[in-house]
Amino acid sequence: METARVLLCVLSVFVALVSERFMVLASFSQSLDSDFTFTLPAGRKECFYQTMKKDASMEIEYQVLDGAGLDVDFFISSPSGQILFSDYHKSDGVHTVETEDGDYMFCFDNTFSTVSEKIIFFELIMDNMDVDEDPDDWKEYVHGTDMLDMKLEDIMDTINNVKARLGKSVQIQTLLRAFEARDRNLQEYNFDTVNFWSVINLIAMLLVSAVQVYLVRSLFEDKRKMRT
Repeated sequence: METARVLLCVLSVFVALVSERFMVLASFSQSLDSDFTFTLPAGRKECFYQTMKKDASMEIEYQVLDGAGLDVDFFISSPSGQILFSDYHKSDGVHTVETEDGDYMFCFDNTFSTVSEKIIFFELIMDNMDVDEDPDDWKEYVHGTDMLDMKLEDIMDTINNVKARLGKSVQIQTLLRAFEARDRNLQEYNFDTVNFWSVINLIAMLLVSAVQVYLVRSLFEDKRKMRT
């Protein structure tokens, strides 16, 4: 009888751990964050759509990584067509929207530029999005955990904490990469500009030096005709 009780306890622990593992894998597979980098040609406007649910929130952050002026026009519109936020000639921005059911549209506008294309990075973070499956449904299949005094809820809270922190770390690293790319492009542009004007100054100095030498030599030339 004692052996059967021990086997039952071990089996209960195994079922609990396996069920928890599948629950964690399922929660990690449902990503609510996304990011995208694209090239916006001169004189063009690009729009994107995101389907949202009621009582959720959507945060969008964008940056212009490369292009003359490092600026772009941006706006977000609701499913009814109302403009919620708009930016003009901005290099970056962050906006948060409390959503309702429907498709939200956000657009990047480069029609004011006729020459320069822009490289744009943006990230979407969606919170309070309902999932189809209840993550607590697995609990009804687990029995006997009280006998071993295992607090699976505490383990779940710890895992969810770790997941949230990892997600925040990924978000921060993505933003840092975007900042680094923009700063590198700006430094390369400044480097090319400095080199260009340095060459122009060098050519001007050589021309001025040649003119000065010619003028000084012309002052000492004897233009009088000698008679023989």
